[in-house]
Amino acid sequence: MYFREVPTPHIISQKEARILALNSQGLLNHSNSSLEAISQLTYIQIDTISVTERCHNHVIHTRNPSFNQDELSHLMEEKSIFEYWSHAAAYLPIEDFRYSLYRKEQYKNGGKHWFPRDKKVDKYVMDRIKTEGPLQSKDFDHPQKTNGWYEWKPAKIALTNLFMDGSLMISNRKGFQKIFDLTERVISTDIDISSPTLDEYCNHLIINSLKSHGLVSVQEMSYLRRGVKPVINKLLAQLVEEGKIVPVRIASSTVDYFTTKELLSSIDLRTDLNKVHILSPFDNLIIQRKRAKELFNFDYQIECYVPEKKRKYGYYVLPILFGDEFVGRLDAKADRKTKQFTIKGVWFENGFKPNDTFYKTFTTQLYSFSKFCGCEKIKVNKVSPNSFKKDLNSFI
Repeated sequence: MYFREVPTPHIISQKEARILALNSQGLLNHSNSSLEAISQLTYIQIDTISVTERCHNHVIHTRNPSFNQDELSHLMEEKSIFEYWSHAAAYLPIEDFRYSLYRKEQYKNGGKHWFPRDKKVDKYVMDRIKTEGPLQSKDFDHPQKTNGWYEWKPAKIALTNLFMDGSLMISNRKGFQKIFDLTERVISTDIDISSPTLDEYCNHLIINSLKSHGLVSVQEMSYLRRGVKPVINKLLAQLVEEGKIVPVRIASSTVDYFTTKELLSSIDLRTDLNKVHILSPFDNLIIQRKRAKELFNFDYQIECYVPEKKRKYGYYVLPILFGDEFVGRLDAKADRKTKQFTIKGVWFENGFKPNDTFYKTFTTQLYSFSKFCGCEKIKVNKVSPNSFKKDLNSFI
């Protein structure tokens, strides 16, 4: 770090840290605005898996129970949000558009993404979109030329590269398929398009991290972003010296966190912690697994990328949050044709003993979530420990 004097961190309890994190994540008080939820979280990860409901819909529904799956398309049409890369593909609030330019400039200046560039295919794709208007990757299935480099796969690679360097944007989606258009035809004329400096970009990462998580470490602020940690350290030292940011440590932890005096004063230990949330595996609260383990003592791994024989729980297991504790994991599948929501398995954490308050709240959330997934009936196959199965079924 760059401190002239190492400041003494403010010590808080783990419960205080959890309340601060949960409140910043919009999980203690529901919102009636999906746009406000996205702005508070600063991004919503986009993912294709739809075993229950796609994660971008699930994450917003958790914060705004009145959310419906058409809202994201409407917000895109209104130009209130846009798609780009956070640590993964994401919906972001339009007020943060300028900061996406930092990464786009890197790609324009030769930075590598997943695929090599082919200038001829890039030009072909750009020329067609300029002339014909918004296009999807499937519109390049049958190119006019047949010399090999206008085939579908190179065109799809070009669309991805042109999107990453900012030449194209996703104007909306049809079904779940991306519709690409020229950036100047998508973005509003009143949006700031001046490229941020590295200091400005890193300051933005600090502010957004504090806004969405309440307290954060340098490692968490720089999560999956190369080359920014030294600058974040420098800026944090300045902000601490100016009194704008406060170093904080959780009792019995060795991790250095940062927050603000305003956020510290917002912690209320009288907060109602009887809510249950069934979270997406990609929920912003737990996407950084080390953080989830440090703050909540919850050791979580999504197993859809794990070979079936090596899975401990299941393909797409949803964490169960009760108040400020993770108390279980839910392996579920939504069959929209039969309208049945099947709980293939639910595992309660060691030491957790569900009571009537939990069962009532949990089953209420199960029915709400299953309805959101297009289902009407719930079937429970497995509960671990098995002794809790009868009790759970009595409330369903």
